[in-house]
Amino acid sequence: MHAYTISWDGGGGPAVADQHDVIVVGSGNAAMSAALAALERGASVLVIEKAGKDLAGGNTAYTAGAMRFVYEGNEELLPLLADPADPRLPRTDFGAYTAAQFESDLLGFNDGRPLSREQRILIDESAAALRWLSAQGVKFEPIYSRQSFEKDGRFVFWGGLTLATHDEGFGLARAELDALVRAGGEIRYECPATGLIVEEGAVVGVETPQGPLRAGAVVLACGGFEANAALRTRYIGEGWERARVRGTPHNQGDGLAMALTLGARAHGFFGGCHATPMDRHMPEYGNLDLPHGERKHYRKICYFLGVMLNAEGRRFVDEGKDFRNYTYAQFGRAIMDQPGHVAWQIFDAKVDHLLYSEYRFHDAHFVQADTLDGLIDRLDGIDREGARATLASFNAAVETGVPFDPTVRDGRGTRGLPLPKSNWAQAIETGPFKAYPVTGGITFTYGGVEVGEAGGVRREDGSEIPGLFACGEMVGGVFFNGYPGGSGLTSGVVFGRRAGYGAAAATGGR
Repeated sequence: MHAYTISWDGGGGPAVADQHDVIVVGSGNAAMSAALAALERGASVLVIEKAGKDLAGGNTAYTAGAMRFVYEGNEELLPLLADPADPRLPRTDFGAYTAAQFESDLLGFNDGRPLSREQRILIDESAAALRWLSAQGVKFEPIYSRQSFEKDGRFVFWGGLTLATHDEGFGLARAELDALVRAGGEIRYECPATGLIVEEGAVVGVETPQGPLRAGAVVLACGGFEANAALRTRYIGEGWERARVRGTPHNQGDGLAMALTLGARAHGFFGGCHATPMDRHMPEYGNLDLPHGERKHYRKICYFLGVMLNAEGRRFVDEGKDFRNYTYAQFGRAIMDQPGHVAWQIFDAKVDHLLYSEYRFHDAHFVQADTLDGLIDRLDGIDREGARATLASFNAAVETGVPFDPTVRDGRGTRGLPLPKSNWAQAIETGPFKAYPVTGGITFTYGGVEVGEAGGVRREDGSEIPGLFACGEMVGGVFFNGYPGGSGLTSGVVFGRRAGYGAAAATGGR
């Protein structure tokens, strides 16, 4: 029998007995979904996490917890709620979100590509994944503050995104950890995987600084390469080393490197990523000095209520192209393409009450003035005359005959501009005025490896590497040039559950 180690940053040596049926590398939503699924099938499971307990949970703990899935109406959502007696529910219109709508939304980001196999799986299994997660003890809340507006006494949800996990992403990470412990799983912190142990062509464990760990199957669920500046530049392009990292500092591409070195097939769009407008002056990783629940507040995604100007004083996106949960993951990239990788979001007093709470966050950076000219004079690094000309042209082009309505694509646009604003256009004319400096913040990457029906990692020839599974950001082909908001966490559950079931079956589970 020949044993060897595929290492990313070291490791090796003889394997000794520390045996589990399944080892899951990572502790985010996809990893925990894989672990819970494997436990459900009777496997013994060890989760290993590079971070200490305070930074565990991967990117999941940084999210707002929203999940996109197919549903037909209110009655399908009520069993998932943490508080089914919420007094707002009788006055709430959740609408419906069909498989056809989900398909159309994903195709809108595919740049002409047909729906991928992975996208079809995501759509078809999204509703079942949410019900399964709820059965694990995870509960949900309607996203009243970000996905609905009150209209004629009713709460109207928009954009097909209705529910988030209780206490957002940090609550999801905590609930999944609690479920893991209840089900008999084990987690070890400060225990990074540094290599894969391979015997006779099969993965039989992982190397760690504490020594080798053996298993019947290994699930790589340790994220993409978004926290690795060199890999961002290599795959996404020049300038991306300057992007702010929104989430965990630990997603360095280690799992991808281990899998690819072992012969895994690279899959998906490595030049694509989820990138969001973020406070230009945010610390890296959402400020690790703050509690998890506050780190996400550096995002700035209410651009649809105003305009965004680059350093030349020009608009560069159609801020009202669509609901923001369809555009925010693209517009961070659009900012990174601008001179200096910066922009300013400009708002007037008419919309100030509609801005999300992140704009009132205690560490939000902005300037304010009573006049528009005074505001522009306070914008450092912008072409002020260009900004004045842009805003004057914009204000003159607003179609005032169409009523403003943020609950729908209201068609209140501009007329005669080279770059229109298609919806929610209002003249920026009522003081006081505010400007928020923003840059691009990377959330996760889209390139990964190809997996089979049970989550097994495929080689270049289409065969699967025995004993090796992957899920979460490790799976390529799910997203290309953007994504409809809330799809990422759902994808983690869908492919995590598949990988967990597959890994358990590979070790003789039910």
